[in-house]
Amino acid sequence: MKKKSAAPAAEKRSELFYSGRDCRAFDYMGAHPFVQDGEQGYLFRVYAPEAEKVSVMGEFNDWNRDADYMMRDEQGIWEKFIPNIPEYAAYKYSVWAKSGDVFDKSDPYGFHFETRPGNATKAYDLDGYEWGDASWLDWRKKHLPYSNPVNIYECHLGSWKMHEDGNFYSYRQLADELVPYVKEMGYTHIEFMPLTEYPFDGSWGYQVIGYFAATSRYGTPKDLMYLIDKAHQAGLGVIMDWVPAHFPKDGCGLVEFDGSHLYEYADPLKMEHKEWGTRVFDYGKVSTRNLLFSSAMFWIEKFHMDGLRVDAVASMLYLDYNRQGEWRPNVHGGRENLEAVDFLRLLNEYILTDHPDVMMIAEESTAWPMVTKPGYDGGLGFNFKWNMGWMNDMLCYCSADPFFRKDMHDKITFSFMYAFSENYILPLSHDEVVHGKCSLISKMPPPYENQFGGLRALYGYMAAHPGKKMLFMGGEFAQFSEWAYQRGLDWMLLDYPAHRQMQAYVKALNHFYLATPQLWEQDTDWRGFEWISHEDNRNNIIAFRRVAKDGSDIVVVVNFSPEEQQEYRIGVPITGTYEEIFTSDKTEFGGSGMANGKLKTENKPMHGQEQSIVLKIPRFGVLFFKGKARAKRRTKAEIEAAKAAAAKKPVKRTRSTKAVAKSGTKAVARTTEKAVAKTGSKSVAKTTEKAVARTGTKAVAKTTEKAVTRTGTKAVAKTTEKAVARTGTKAVAKATEKAVSVPTDKAVTATGGSK
Repeated sequence: MKKKSAAPAAEKRSELFYSGRDCRAFDYMGAHPFVQDGEQGYLFRVYAPEAEKVSVMGEFNDWNRDADYMMRDEQGIWEKFIPNIPEYAAYKYSVWAKSGDVFDKSDPYGFHFETRPGNATKAYDLDGYEWGDASWLDWRKKHLPYSNPVNIYECHLGSWKMHEDGNFYSYRQLADELVPYVKEMGYTHIEFMPLTEYPFDGSWGYQVIGYFAATSRYGTPKDLMYLIDKAHQAGLGVIMDWVPAHFPKDGCGLVEFDGSHLYEYADPLKMEHKEWGTRVFDYGKVSTRNLLFSSAMFWIEKFHMDGLRVDAVASMLYLDYNRQGEWRPNVHGGRENLEAVDFLRLLNEYILTDHPDVMMIAEESTAWPMVTKPGYDGGLGFNFKWNMGWMNDMLCYCSADPFFRKDMHDKITFSFMYAFSENYILPLSHDEVVHGKCSLISKMPPPYENQFGGLRALYGYMAAHPGKKMLFMGGEFAQFSEWAYQRGLDWMLLDYPAHRQMQAYVKALNHFYLATPQLWEQDTDWRGFEWISHEDNRNNIIAFRRVAKDGSDIVVVVNFSPEEQQEYRIGVPITGTYEEIFTSDKTEFGGSGMANGKLKTENKPMHGQEQSIVLKIPRFGVLFFKGKARAKRRTKAEIEAAKAAAAKKPVKRTRSTKAVAKSGTKAVARTTEKAVAKTGSKSVAKTTEKAVARTGTKAVAKTTEKAVTRTGTKAVAKTTEKAVARTGTKAVAKATEKAVSVPTDKAVTATGGSK
């Protein structure tokens, strides 16, 4: 789009920028295609209020610092139009500090960077990609994540797979391979570890120099758009890790950008995270707020991200985070970073006001209250939080020898005490499988078969536990080695049966989760959960109910022990039958094949319930049961009410009527054709107290004494001697010889019900 001048935009946007509440500064700052005086080029803007002078240098002027000086406005924004610059031309800003030092800086608002080890920004036109995900975005608006399934596959793009020569897969190659794999495995979202440009591979993306640039390791920004687009077209959401807590001290980046502490704290007691070797953002500064507000909005609006996982929130909230006595209290003498708290509240307000259907996820590892409550209620305003307490407890428990788990039973029960205090995601993330922590399968105590059984138990328990789910790549097929960013996953393990079986189990479990609303509809509501048994620490067994919004439930039984139980009784809430609808112990999953099928309830109180069932529980088994209540016999009043209602409606021959008419050894239909047709003055329609009311429990036998029923609409109520006599045929005369039998699974009742 051609523009005559930058002045009107500059006047309007600079006012918003200087307020510190600019959420879309990316439309104004940085380098943008521009036409001035009929010449095509790029318009550059950078904020450096303490600089003496600033210039643009790059390939287009032979990296000459003195070739293209910029003009400064009153507040410190520098601007320069340079014609005839091609797309992808590399550039930097040369910044002269008041000290006399000159710094060559990458563009803080740059859209594209050189591939490391280069660190210059590249001129890039972000517009022009034709998205094909309109239907996904419309669906997302109508299906908020709170009461819908969320099952996240966390992924480091560089090491999911690698080419044989050690090169990375590109964004477009990953669209062809990663997206269909994740979809087939039954996940709902992919979470990318940070894709904002970063200089050092070993930081995994968590030390950012380009908050608006998709890392060039895997391609161009539009290539990433393509990957996200393909994920959306496949029905997958995309979440990205985002790092507003700190930034690296690389000279080309944000550190002391204009010779002053433009983005970081100047106070040495606040300035750095020494263990990470990074600088800490000063959240009270206009420069920081605009940069970070805009970066978050940028990835959601320009790249259609479905959510941001905000990294290291705890380090933002506490002034003494990982500081041994070297920290400065706030104005009230406390340890809370008041500027960071205000920043986070505003960030979430801006994002979720404009995009209420996205996920703002806090990686917050402390007990800070109300992380997922609105800012106006005193919360931080996120809509989800990682449940780090659950993760730590579970990995501690599962790492222990089963013999000692009886003394650690609270590790698997305590999380239910606070499960609904926040909107939680249950994370088994990359952080738990690196730096000597070993892989998930390696955490499970030996022997070998127990390790796989223990991992199946963990995953099944996780699926049943309230909260959304997340698993790091490789965990789905039980990778034994720790994750390493320098190489791809050990896909060759799928040549071995145990790993193929684990992958098959995770896939089946994921799809079962998606199809079972009891497991996700009330993830954030106490009404979605009820204990059955939580005290059997001796056997390492727990049992509970998960409940959907319509009140339907499933019963979950988890055995964290290597010992099976042949006759284990649990209380259940309904009288009837319970059917095992999913088990971790199928042979195709690596289990023993123990199954329960359908179990009838017994009138024996247990666990506070009037009824109970006796089941078999395999070693390390996770079992899911669906109950079906026994049909209740209707009262006389209910029968009379049904007769009255039926009399007001014209009788229609339904599909079920036809089906039932053909059941039994001798079709009941013939009775009505031959016997009922000639009843004369005696109405066959009368349903008396003696009409057959029982559902499928007893065959219709004595037709000479009691009515033969077709359906609830045309019951043969009293086939009296007179009615039978008038048939003139063999219809009912020999009922005692050829009793009409109705199969129990299609039993005919006076009510029209079936079992």
